Amino acid sequence: MIRIEIKDGEKIDRALKRYKKKHRNVKIMQNIRENQFFTKPSVKKRRQLQKAAYIQNLRDQEDI
Repeated sequence: MIRIEIKDGEKIDRALKRYKKKHRNVKIMQNIRENQFFTKPSVKKRRQLQKAAYIQNLRDQEDI
């Protein structure tokens, strides 16, 4: 659970901004979306390999 301590005299906008930043860093929504459906381990591994190949391809193109 994310807790935000509001300091004396702090504006609510500033506290909201800190909350949103913590929320993004914890990746709550991303985890919820990932766990909505079961994905087979072989599919996870395939996606991971595809992502690695894509990133490697980008790096190779950058070197040219």
